[in-house]
Amino acid sequence: MKVILLEEVKGKGGEGDVVDVAQGFAVNYLLPRGLAVAANRGNLKQLEQRKHNIEKRELARTTDAATILAALEGKKIIVPAKVGEEGQLFGSITNVMIAQAISDQVGVTIERKKIDLPKVIKAAGEHEITVAIYRDSKATVVIKVVDEKSYAVAKEAKVEEVVETAEETEIVEEAAE
Repeated sequence: MKVILLEEVKGKGGEGDVVDVAQGFAVNYLLPRGLAVAANRGNLKQLEQRKHNIEKRELARTTDAATILAALEGKKIIVPAKVGEEGQLFGSITNVMIAQAISDQVGVTIERKKIDLPKVIKAAGEHEITVAIYRDSKATVVIKVVDEKSYAVAKEAKVEEVVETAEETEIVEEAAE
């Protein structure tokens, strides 16, 4: 059955693509969820009229993906967790924790579903993961799992260092005046 995709469907295509799918998949999944419409004469005519808008949205998505890819590629993201003796975690690192850490440290919002963990992270140290950004755009990121107590201490020390530097700058500026 030929359908016109209204959104990107993994493994099938993107918005505006006319694809041939199994009838059951179309009737039971794509059509009821509003992901596609039947490729009849009227809908194909509407698609031709909307093609320009679809191309503009596609261009915006690819430029956003390139920006996110540049911001993420090769970054080292620190994820604090409860670590026991010998580097074993109490629990494991989840996609949600990684997405939150990326958001906090890089300033980029990533959906948890787009994070690909090759295996469950249950130990402290560095782990390489892949983040799917858009279609074929994927970034490789290194996740460094550290003890949350030592992370909090290090973060506090950096805050105090920044405050001291700011105070010294104010003193120098006052002396210059």
